Amino acid sequence: MSSEKRSRMLREVVFVDGVRTPFGKAGPKGIYAETRADDLVVRCIRELLRRNPALPPERVDEGAIAATTQIGDQWLTIGRTAALLAGLPKSVPGFAIDRMCAGAMTAVTTTASGIAFGAYDVAIAGGVEHMGHHPMGEGVDPNPRFLSEKIVDPSALVMGSTAENLHDRFPHLTKERCDAFALASQQKYAKAVANGRIGPELVPVATRSAEQGYGLATVDEPPRPNTTLDGLATLKTPFRPHGHVTAGNAAGLNDGATGCLLAAEDVARELGLTIGMRLVGFGFAGVEPEVMGVGPIPSTDKALASTGLSIEDIGLFELNEAFAVQVLAFLDHYGIADDDGRVNPWGGAIAVGHPLASSGVRLMTQLSRQFAERPEVRYGLTAMCIGIGMGGTVIWENPNWEGVSE
Repeated sequence: MSSEKRSRMLREVVFVDGVRTPFGKAGPKGIYAETRADDLVVRCIRELLRRNPALPPERVDEGAIAATTQIGDQWLTIGRTAALLAGLPKSVPGFAIDRMCAGAMTAVTTTASGIAFGAYDVAIAGGVEHMGHHPMGEGVDPNPRFLSEKIVDPSALVMGSTAENLHDRFPHLTKERCDAFALASQQKYAKAVANGRIGPELVPVATRSAEQGYGLATVDEPPRPNTTLDGLATLKTPFRPHGHVTAGNAAGLNDGATGCLLAAEDVARELGLTIGMRLVGFGFAGVEPEVMGVGPIPSTDKALASTGLSIEDIGLFELNEAFAVQVLAFLDHYGIADDDGRVNPWGGAIAVGHPLASSGVRLMTQLSRQFAERPEVRYGLTAMCIGIGMGGTVIWENPNWEGVSE
């Protein structure tokens, strides 16, 4: 065997297309109460292939699907089983990923790394969470050492409590600021729907109900367009008496799935696939689990450092709104105003919902579609906090950039 090292050239990776199901409310009255989680993913995979007929199915080299609660209809190596159920050739492998809320984001960065290295040409990445069938923490058996050895504070295992801890750490992030941010999210989302900006990426899903029969999910169920500041002020604070976090300034419990196509840029051009955006770099970081909401700050610092960019280079931000307070902590850290027009211009998870492992690709799909409308913007960023004390950030380049100053 030769002892000479083989040199490799990393390839450019592009986001071709992204889709998602309408997001539903978790629970017995939600639109997906009697719909399987894996069938939601199957709809996304089939829709990606339908919308991109230039891609021969046999050219898909990998399928990575994330789920936080890998049990029941979200189990059994869902990246492989969903690919088979979607009709992809049996030669297409697949795997499952769990990084809690950043599952789909990690599905993208993992398969994109394989594409850059040359292991794959084309991959499908996405995520699903059916919180109605599988509430967060179902079947979990935390090691007692976490508490007995004080590795984490008990609040670290309750995401809403970690958000209350952020309010303790940053008292200037008041409930009033969070409620105002939440109201803006609802308003921006409603405007985006009315203007046709949210909708084209949605995959209609056939649903069934033992009581109501069959239906078709075509729009998101969680948004509350009639939200008011006065109404938000009256909501209960379930994680702490006289607290700050409410159902109005946090994402809800939701069901939904996402999927996207990734490819080497040269392969995308060879096949005639759309180039929605180009991967620049990414970073993941750990923080104290008790304040997991600050996670996107060090992960963004990592991503910026590895790409040689600064926060001033970022022209669009898609930040997952798990809680308003964690988004505001990010914005304050970087000196960005609460109402900066670059941030979540079409609203966020407070309005549309956050089906845990699926949300990362929702952020990317929206950013890609915003890039198409904004050729003056060169770089965009998708970021999210992650349970058990982490953050994830992915930086993208707009292929439509005209070279003008931002």
